[in-house]
Amino acid sequence: MVFVLASLIAVYLVSSFRILKQYERGVIFFLGRFEGVRGPGLTLVFFPIQQMTRVSLRTVTMQVPSQKIITRDNVSIDIAAVAYYHISDPERSVMAIENVYNAISQISQTTVRNVVGRFSLDQLLASTVSINDQIKDVIDQHTEPWGTQVTAVEIKDIELPENMQRAMAREAEAERERRAKIVGAEGEYQAAVKLGEAADIIAQHPVALQLRTLQTMAEISIEKNSTIIFPAQFMTTVQEAVAALTRQGVNK
Repeated sequence: MVFVLASLIAVYLVSSFRILKQYERGVIFFLGRFEGVRGPGLTLVFFPIQQMTRVSLRTVTMQVPSQKIITRDNVSIDIAAVAYYHISDPERSVMAIENVYNAISQISQTTVRNVVGRFSLDQLLASTVSINDQIKDVIDQHTEPWGTQVTAVEIKDIELPENMQRAMAREAEAERERRAKIVGAEGEYQAAVKLGEAADIIAQHPVALQLRTLQTMAEISIEKNSTIIFPAQFMTTVQEAVAALTRQGVNK
């Protein structure tokens, strides 16, 4: 009888051993009352007068399901996000709320819908980082009494209606055409300025025009063209050259 009793006590003691991992904490209740939080390692829990609830301190990645949201400028979009949180106070995470994961999931969906609805579509696309921070701050205010801390919230997908995608594509194309026309006009302006400067130089040095004409003819002859057009300026140059030769003959 004593042996059986000793065996039962030994089995009870062995079954009372609990091992907590480095990232875990154990919330202990004694006869239903909170007793304390135990750290990692080997610990004893004497059932049924004691109960232990394991709490993980690791960061949890939670998907915020895609949901339809109407922006401030009345555009219907689908937004999906992801939230990161971890338990900062094991005692409150067990005693203040029944299911932390479900609670944060629901509050995250509501907060994303409310915060995004305050912005227009252009603001949403241009200021995603700022909006992420605002969503995180709002969620963190709600979850702080539950002993949890939200470290980040990221909007990972924004799905636009097809008609809005086509409108944005047309807008982007029109913007590219506008920039191309501006660049072309600036090029024409700069070319006109340079041509004006060249004309001023040629006006001061008439011989420069003749040299330019001869250079143009040389470039034409490279192509082995059968027809060569002589500009009027070139004929004037020939006449001046003949007159110069005639004067030299008379002088001799």
